[in-house]
Amino acid sequence: MHHMGKEKESNSGGEKKYLPHLIAWEITRSCNLNCVHCRAAAQYGPYENELTTEECKELLDNIASFSNPIIILTGGEPLLRPDIFEIAEYGTALGLRMVMAVNGVLITDEIAKKMKEVGIQRVSISIDGATKESHDNFRKVEGAFEGALRGIEILKKNGIEFQINTTITKINLAELPKILNLAIELGAVAYHPFLLVPTGRGKELAQEALTAKEYEEVLEWFEDMRDKVPLQFKPTCAPHYYRIIRQKAKEKGRTVDFKTYGLDAMTKGCLGGQGFAFISHQGVVQICGYMEVPCGNVREQDFKTIWETSPVFLKMRDLDHYHGKCGICEYRRVCGGCRARAYEQTGDYLAEEPLCTYTPILCK
Repeated sequence: MHHMGKEKESNSGGEKKYLPHLIAWEITRSCNLNCVHCRAAAQYGPYENELTTEECKELLDNIASFSNPIIILTGGEPLLRPDIFEIAEYGTALGLRMVMAVNGVLITDEIAKKMKEVGIQRVSISIDGATKESHDNFRKVEGAFEGALRGIEILKKNGIEFQINTTITKINLAELPKILNLAIELGAVAYHPFLLVPTGRGKELAQEALTAKEYEEVLEWFEDMRDKVPLQFKPTCAPHYYRIIRQKAKEKGRTVDFKTYGLDAMTKGCLGGQGFAFISHQGVVQICGYMEVPCGNVREQDFKTIWETSPVFLKMRDLDHYHGKCGICEYRRVCGGCRARAYEQTGDYLAEEPLCTYTPILCK
């Protein structure tokens, strides 16, 4: 959501130590919308068995005991959780950077003031179409576009920075330049386009997912736009963007410091299980929200134990043993392929990324 820190930090033993830098926490599944691409397949709750306020605080204590990540409070719609501000304030007091992903419709002046008060550092709002018609159609709710824009105006008035996220499918691909312009005009600090991973309700959109060729073309367009826009611009769930950045730099004869070049302080493609984790409304931990392989539950083990010992998390960090071309690709350390997409299409989360057109040197 925001710039993340270093992907790895060394400990005194000299070996690489992985710490979470970004945690997406689905704090509730309840939602006031019914979006066509929703990973959570959320609907108006209440949902059974969500973590209690007390459990939420214990989880934050545990996370803060060994790391200092950005915590994205997401959902569902996190504003439907009555204790959301209490939890956000608790995280802020622990020194964690608390941010929130909302659809914008529920934001009022009172809510924005409360966000500011409890230390919400940034709010992300999704815009999936450049016009009322296309966004509302994507979100399956009349008035969603106007609601999002109204929410943004209220955030701006209250001095809260916001970013815009877009889920990209064939449906809105042609509108991307317009959505990017809208993000700039609105004054967003960042624009994060997500390349759809068809899980949850999004499975129904599988036929709307981009082809490998469209994927490559849109990432090349992103690379081209990156230096031309006055905001932080970062494709998400699009690990091969980091290969393309390097290929383009080579083509342009640039010598670049790849540690920082084009990474917006983010070091690589797929961060699942390496710098990123997802926690569900019932405490299930996954490497990301789209790869539905449970790696533990914070009600049974603390988050730190799951992060450090889950076999799935450990496999994610062993890039040389990914299957197919991903395991031998010279870009594997900066890309890694989308593990959720591999899992969704093959049932093997270590399989090669299905939507990649690149042939590694060792395969040539």
